[in-house]
Amino acid sequence: MSRTMDKKEFAGMFAELTDMRENPFHPLVWINGEPEIGENVFIGGMSEVYAKGARVVIGDNCDIASFVSINCSDSHRKCIGIADAIERKDIIIENNVYIGTHSFIGGGAHIGHHSVVGAGTIVRAGYYPPYSLIVCNPAVVKPEYYRKKYNIQGD
Repeated sequence: MSRTMDKKEFAGMFAELTDMRENPFHPLVWINGEPEIGENVFIGGMSEVYAKGARVVIGDNCDIASFVSINCSDSHRKCIGIADAIERKDIIIENNVYIGTHSFIGGGAHIGHHSVVGAGTIVRAGYYPPYSLIVCNPAVVKPEYYRKKYNIQGD
């Protein structure tokens, strides 16, 4: 006997069977902790927002592609025995930020509004000003790239 399952029922069962709780984005988005996520945000499938132990803020009107990891914690020092605890740092992603597929946003990153993180970019701790284009590994920042390219006035 076969049975048809609707999307809501599948999402509930999936959340019950894994530690990926239900979310308003995609059933295969893993949200861990309590991130602050603004209005009109898209997060693509197979992405992760890890916010345990630090503040993670995603502003309004952000578009986060599939396979993106936003992770406030770094355990490598603890793992190899040179620290006693996992390091956790806040992440701030301001309004109107696009994050391309297969990118990583690490603890301590603060990405200014109207910025673009190119696909596959590794963004580490630091301040990235508004309207920036952030690309490559390690990240290369082109500050105010979009403000200059499109002659945007003010902030």
